[in-house]
Amino acid sequence: MSVIKQAAIIGGGVIGAGWISRLIENGIDVRVYDPADDAAEKVEAVLKNSRYAYSKLLSAPRAKEGSITFCDSIAEAVNAAELIVESVPERLDIKQSVYAEIEAAASTEALIASSTSGIMPSDLQDKMTNPERLLVAHPFNPVYLLPLVELVGGKKTSMDTIDRAREIYSAIGMHPLHVKKEIEAFIADRLLEAIWRESLWMVKDGIATTQDVDDAVRFGFGLRYAQMGVFDTYRVAGGEAGMRHFMAQFGPCLKWPWTKLMDVPDFTDELVDLIAGQSDEQSGHMTIREMERIRDDNLIAIMHGLKGNNWGAGKTLSGYEQRLIDQSQAAANDD
Repeated sequence: MSVIKQAAIIGGGVIGAGWISRLIENGIDVRVYDPADDAAEKVEAVLKNSRYAYSKLLSAPRAKEGSITFCDSIAEAVNAAELIVESVPERLDIKQSVYAEIEAAASTEALIASSTSGIMPSDLQDKMTNPERLLVAHPFNPVYLLPLVELVGGKKTSMDTIDRAREIYSAIGMHPLHVKKEIEAFIADRLLEAIWRESLWMVKDGIATTQDVDDAVRFGFGLRYAQMGVFDTYRVAGGEAGMRHFMAQFGPCLKWPWTKLMDVPDFTDELVDLIAGQSDEQSGHMTIREMERIRDDNLIAIMHGLKGNNWGAGKTLSGYEQRLIDQSQAAANDD
């Protein structure tokens, strides 16, 4: 069985809906608060994709789906929750206001996890009564498929909170990565920011189109990164002598003016029009829902391939499936 039975989601946008999908797929009942009139409709659109994805992803018995209850207030959503996931807009004042409402109604034992992609957890917890139980649990879209979740504690976050979070997220098929020191944007988004900045420059300067940049990633190093990451990729590139040889051979390149990582192109209307126009030409013939389905199918295929080699995200998937099998067998024995 799951290590928790009841969760609350505050904010039902793309990320919040992704959390709902992953949680209910693991038999966890979820209460949701989102003041938008179309919140339930938007969540249902994500659930349609996630249910389809899980039907293709898993070779193990799926858990009985948890329930979803839409609530009229934060207090109603959190009063019985063991895990409270905050996925509201990226404004510190809004988040701190939400935490005040959560703390007024939630159990003092409940974990509070922010989905923020860059705000420091120490800032998030600055006005809390019980700040030790807040952490950042930063996922990646689609939350219901990608296993990585970055766990970041603030100055007042307890190690028990990190350990409990690691146990919860591991149990629902994720790969929790504890970020040892607070830093804005954490690990993965800082890497993505570097690629994003360089991509904007190349399109702005007419070196490449948006499709050229995407093709460079998806036909080249993106495939390597999907299964071996950054450092192991370069270790292999060093040949028999390994990383030390690679560093000696390519280290001097770090001083060459190849990148503009410390320089940002002016964010003008012209740049927006250029990027948006090329992007529309590249994939505007598809709806976002069609692109999401293609994305999910491709991610499932990659993870299945990695599972066959018991490697990376495929190894995480294999372990998750074994837990589902064990749970199914235990439930059958109880009957």
